[in-house]
Amino acid sequence: MMELKTFFPSVITTWIAVCSALLLLLGQCALAQIRYSVPEEVRDGTVVGNVARDLGLDVSSLSERRFRVVSETNEAHFGVKPENGALFVHGRIDREQLCQGSGTCLMELKVLVENPLEVHYVVVEITDVNDHAPTFPKRNETIEIAEQTLSGTRFQLHSAHDPDAGMNSVRTYSLSANDHFDINIREANREKIPFLVLKKMLDREQSSEHFLLVTAVDGGKPKRSGTLNVTIIVLDSNDNIPVFSQESYEITAKENVQTGTSILKITATDPDEGANGEIDYSLAKTLKQSIYDMFELDTKTGDIVVKGKIDYEENDFYELEVQASDKGTPPLKGECRVIIKIIDINDNSPEIDVTSLSNTVSENSKPGTVVSLVRVKDKDSGVNGKIVAHITNNVPFELKPSYKENTYSVVTKDFLDREQVSNYDITIKATDSGEPPLSTTKTLSIQILDVNDNSPQFEQNPLYFYIVENNVAGTSLFSVTAADKDKNENADVSYSIARTGQEKDVALFLNVNAENGQITALKRFDFETLKSFQFQVVASDSGTPSLSSNVTVHVFILDQNDNAPVILYPVSSNASAEGVEKIPRNVNAGHLVTKVRAYDADIGYNGWLLFSLQGVTDHSLFGLDRYTGQIRTLRSFTETDEAQHKLVILVKDNGNVSLSATATVLVKVVEPSEAFAASDVKSSTKDAEDTNHHCADCNAVLQVQH
Repeated sequence: MMELKTFFPSVITTWIAVCSALLLLLGQCALAQIRYSVPEEVRDGTVVGNVARDLGLDVSSLSERRFRVVSETNEAHFGVKPENGALFVHGRIDREQLCQGSGTCLMELKVLVENPLEVHYVVVEITDVNDHAPTFPKRNETIEIAEQTLSGTRFQLHSAHDPDAGMNSVRTYSLSANDHFDINIREANREKIPFLVLKKMLDREQSSEHFLLVTAVDGGKPKRSGTLNVTIIVLDSNDNIPVFSQESYEITAKENVQTGTSILKITATDPDEGANGEIDYSLAKTLKQSIYDMFELDTKTGDIVVKGKIDYEENDFYELEVQASDKGTPPLKGECRVIIKIIDINDNSPEIDVTSLSNTVSENSKPGTVVSLVRVKDKDSGVNGKIVAHITNNVPFELKPSYKENTYSVVTKDFLDREQVSNYDITIKATDSGEPPLSTTKTLSIQILDVNDNSPQFEQNPLYFYIVENNVAGTSLFSVTAADKDKNENADVSYSIARTGQEKDVALFLNVNAENGQITALKRFDFETLKSFQFQVVASDSGTPSLSSNVTVHVFILDQNDNAPVILYPVSSNASAEGVEKIPRNVNAGHLVTKVRAYDADIGYNGWLLFSLQGVTDHSLFGLDRYTGQIRTLRSFTETDEAQHKLVILVKDNGNVSLSATATVLVKVVEPSEAFAASDVKSSTKDAEDTNHHCADCNAVLQVQH
């Protein structure tokens, strides 16, 4: 739609004055105003009208004169086509966005051409279309109404809003079908406000909530609508008392149930709502204090919880009075009774009571000797209180039942030996017959008293000792020790030497320390006189009667190097170790001149003799065998050799500190005839001496080997 409007004379006069001024200053003038109308939401490019034609402009010169629309805002909603002068829609046009409200929506445009400059004003009216549905501020609304509210009471609802104008805006409201409410509309400031009207009193016990649907409808074609969900909550009044699910509860509970355990949950219901239906549980105030100490009631959940220790042996039955109270004004109460029967369990272990006649028993006690009396008991009854007792460890004792129930005697069942076991820990175990069975153990300590039933014993018999000769009289030689398995005075050992009474008894020269067994010699022993001896030592305890034992002591005397070698040959008439030997001058090398013989009373190394030449007039003539003592010529004699030679022979033993003796042999060189006569005489004498000395050497060797 397009129209050209003619201004009134005053308006035209004004425009002539303005136009004259513009022509003088700018060379431009606006001569007319054109008005168009277009619906909102038309497509981009829709032609509104031909501005150039309506303004009387030359279409062919529009491009040269820069024909255009000038907008006062950054967003241009319209444009012109220079080729034909048409005004068209540029972009989306939303009337509700451009012009809020229900009045006329106008947009003023400036159309410019140059050479000369002309400004033309074009007004475009944006007409409304029904492109919006009514909407409520919230999709849901909740209203609380007391169940005793009177009929006719009104409750205002949120109004719906429709940005469209005129008939396209909200025109009416409707309500979903129900028994209790109607809808009423009131207009204020061109706005329709809906109200709910209560037409029938509410009953919360029949229905605590009502769900309504309010619909707002506009007047467009086609009509559009929006809905509001209305929830009616019926508020309660306290007109019902709490009721328990049972008037009386009867349960069982095991004794010793853990503290904090819930044994029963009672439940009460109240059809009222809110505080009127909120229930608190409590125990009646008239109960015994022991019940309050034993149980507690959760005020919110109704759980009866064990607070103290339940013991069947103390109380096997409890009766509780429980109350349920709502929070209405005034509060209403309901009551019930709870009976709790306690079930006995095997929760008591047997007890063992020991009455000791004595904690000691003699090791020579006969089997069957009573040591202690034992009594067992159990607080439980029936099967839980039936007890079986026995000794658990392997000891020579046993339990003997008494004529009285649960009473026993601890008696010996075998012979005792303190030396093997000096004390016993007797473990007594008592077990009841409950399920599971409980048991108790108790240990009884018994000391075994000693009797003198063991004699002192030496580690070995006989004993062997070795002592060195030349001991100092009065000093200790060695000691003997005997042990007694008994205890105290029964194990107190004293020592003595057994005497034979003979004059030559070596024991007469010995002494023993009665307390420690030290053996002392009263004289010095000489190996060469006495090589060994034996005697007996007696060890006696202090028991009653005293017990004793003997040990044979063998003593071997060890040799010392206390004897120097004795020269047996040569020996002169005055008993000095000197001799003269004559040999013929014509003997060859290796001729036996003589043999030095010696003897040492010691044995072993102390009696082993070695020979050496300590002095000789001519070393080239004579040699000495260091082991046999034989002197032999080393060469033949010459005319220049002297007629007499002196040989000094050293004889020493092999002791640590060796002892020695010397012998001197004079060798005379004679003519053969004289030498033969002398040799015949000495031959028989030397043979006899050799035989005797050989036997002496044999004895010495035998002694060393022994």
